[in-house]
Amino acid sequence: MKDHIASGASSPYCAQPYHRVAVIGAGSWGTALAVTLARAGGETRLYGRDPAVIDEINANATTEGFLPGVSLPENLLGVKDMALALEGAEAILIVVPSSSVRSVARQVSAHAPEGVPIAVCAKGIEPETGLLMTQVAEEELGDHPMGCVSGPTFALETAMGHPTAATVAFPFSYEDRLKLDESPAVRLAVSLSTESFRAYVSDDLVGVEVGGAVKNIIAIACGLMTGAGFAENTRAALITCGLDEMKALAEALGGRRETVTGLSGIGDLALTCSSSTSRNMALGQQLGQGLRRADCFDGKPVVVEGELNAKSVTDLARRLNLVLPICETVRSILHDGADVGHAFAHLWALPIEAELRAMDVSFDHPATDQDIATLAERIS
Repeated sequence: MKDHIASGASSPYCAQPYHRVAVIGAGSWGTALAVTLARAGGETRLYGRDPAVIDEINANATTEGFLPGVSLPENLLGVKDMALALEGAEAILIVVPSSSVRSVARQVSAHAPEGVPIAVCAKGIEPETGLLMTQVAEEELGDHPMGCVSGPTFALETAMGHPTAATVAFPFSYEDRLKLDESPAVRLAVSLSTESFRAYVSDDLVGVEVGGAVKNIIAIACGLMTGAGFAENTRAALITCGLDEMKALAEALGGRRETVTGLSGIGDLALTCSSSTSRNMALGQQLGQGLRRADCFDGKPVVVEGELNAKSVTDLARRLNLVLPICETVRSILHDGADVGHAFAHLWALPIEAELRAMDVSFDHPATDQDIATLAERIS
């Protein structure tokens, strides 16, 4: 992030934004992205499945169920028909839960203009296949430049115009590098950038996507320990060690460890692990307070991405012979019936290791079974 604010230095490139962008998915984040695109000046069409939501957007320029108190721009059009939403689109954003990406991408493939870039704005790894979200979409959509938008972004704050930054990631072809201002990543970043929304560009699609998938699981871990009554020391340790798990998985899949130190990694991790605005953090807090899963969120069927991905991420890691201790601990609690206290007490008593990967050090932790049981009781 080489910004030269003091010197006023300018770039030699001047990329053109996309004139018309289609956003598929009229939930909180999809609508917030559509608002951002429209505020940047583009003609924006937002497709949603719920006719009542689309009617409210077009009649009142509001969507109180998703972005309360936000006035939507005039150039944001809600659309009930996917073919109409995609007609003439120069770029497409798919903004749906990770479990819906494959089915929605299949629907998009029937109407998407040939060769237009598509950004998948869902975070996760598909169960069974172990594919990242852009890989899932690519299987259904075929020959389109495929990328993602990811970063530390709560939807309501973004839509309210709070200063926000995110990463737009696409693979860069040889031609893209010769003509940066014509590349999908740069043009979409320019299309999203407003006085309050700042987009950065990355060519490490794997690294960016892994950060988005794993951070939700670490946020559940932070919520669990917060709900159990622990505070800043514990959360800082989980964030730091969780970041290392993100780096390890990104590197194993061909991404770069340095990418995970950016907005889509540590940025998103810090945000999600620090506020109950995150459904992942909120789920962990409620479980850490002793609520049954069925009673969380007042019994409402709230989709929590980290809950789904605790299993898919660890399944993939096991196939790669990677050990992700925090992710495994969360999985054991959410999917294997493990007790919160015992699971975390055993996590803290794992063999002591060097912090630096270059040091090959591991030796037994001195905690006794009684010590572990005592900590488990405190957590529970």
